[in-house]
Amino acid sequence: MNKQIITIDKEKCVGCGLCVNTCHQGAIGLVDGKAQLLREDYCDGLGRCLPMCPTNAISFTMKDVSNTNDQSTVQNAGASCASVKPMVFKANNAISNQSMIYKPQTQLRQWPIQIKLVSPNSSFLKNADILIAADCSAYAYANFHNEFMKNKVTIIGCPKLDDIDYSNKLKEIFSFNDINSITVVRMEVPCCTKIESYTTKALNECGKNIPYKVITISCDGRIL
Repeated sequence: MNKQIITIDKEKCVGCGLCVNTCHQGAIGLVDGKAQLLREDYCDGLGRCLPMCPTNAISFTMKDVSNTNDQSTVQNAGASCASVKPMVFKANNAISNQSMIYKPQTQLRQWPIQIKLVSPNSSFLKNADILIAADCSAYAYANFHNEFMKNKVTIIGCPKLDDIDYSNKLKEIFSFNDINSITVVRMEVPCCTKIESYTTKALNECGKNIPYKVITISCDGRIL
């Protein structure tokens, strides 16, 4: 039986995960940072994932799936995950025969986080407190996760390296969703003024009165 299923171009895929979140059948997963069709027999061929892909890495193909129930891809994906071993350390000499698993205290609540990859219709934006952060700020400020990201939806970008105007995307995010608050964290360097100005422009144009504040980090990691 011929069936329409998706195919994913790994060269074009940026690993944003939008297709994974969109696929209700669980046919797609991330393997080694790239989207991959894990089960052809799970793909319904409706293509809800196609418009979500920012790089057009997904397309349709016709395939004979009469005897398709191949779990090799799933097993490979599991092996890939299993190869990543947790960091362990000895707590002290008294319990030297036991290992404790180190669990990073991440406050990241969603994926993707790059401004240019976030869809304005993403469900995680509903009734959210949004943190808009310059890429460098998380490296400059040591307690970034707990102090700024906690209980917030975090989106990041670098207006200098990305060389795009974020204001239109941010305007759509603010317009399409009931946003509780907006916090911008930027560096003191001149190129970071754009991430603040783009946010201000988007907020003014969306016509909403959303609580808004800007926090500036110095190059030596202090709040100015």
